[in-house]
Amino acid sequence: MSLAQIIKERRSIHQFEDRPVSIELIQELLETAVWVPNHKLTEPWRFVLIHGEGRRRLADIARAGAEKREKDPEKSKELGQKFYDRFMRVPVFLAVVMKEDSHPVVREEDYASTSCLIHNFSLLAWEHGIGLVWETYPLLHVPEFRSALGIQPGEKLVGSLHIGYPAQIPPARPRSSASSLLTVIDQG
Repeated sequence: MSLAQIIKERRSIHQFEDRPVSIELIQELLETAVWVPNHKLTEPWRFVLIHGEGRRRLADIARAGAEKREKDPEKSKELGQKFYDRFMRVPVFLAVVMKEDSHPVVREEDYASTSCLIHNFSLLAWEHGIGLVWETYPLLHVPEFRSALGIQPGEKLVGSLHIGYPAQIPPARPRSSASSLLTVIDQG
């Protein structure tokens, strides 16, 4: 597959097959994904990989959070179980964590680089038949969730990547043409 084809065919995947993803392959893909533009090579990122039985703690936290939001006790249990099951159907979670620099410009540059790293990883994974979705749900800010992942003060949880072999690939959604969004300024 050409890079252009991978970029155009990659999709966010929400439903996964019930089969393991090689942790060694994820590590290999990360080794390539880190080759992003990164001003002053701050390399502010680190990763937390959760799979197998390790997923239960995240699923329990998701269940508890969902149950707290629902006032009706019966609906609360039902909603909590739905969230628990959803988390347990994800073969691998990869939390992408970024050290937050105190200088706002450096922090913004680091966030951009970390975002590029995530996108690189998603394209590399797609090339290997692995799909993912980059999630930024409210749980990323819940103290229990952050603690479960070992997130320290001064670190931003940029995203939780849900990774696995796609059970279903959604169709492409149309994009605006870049030419319709392009402004050309000619100084001549």
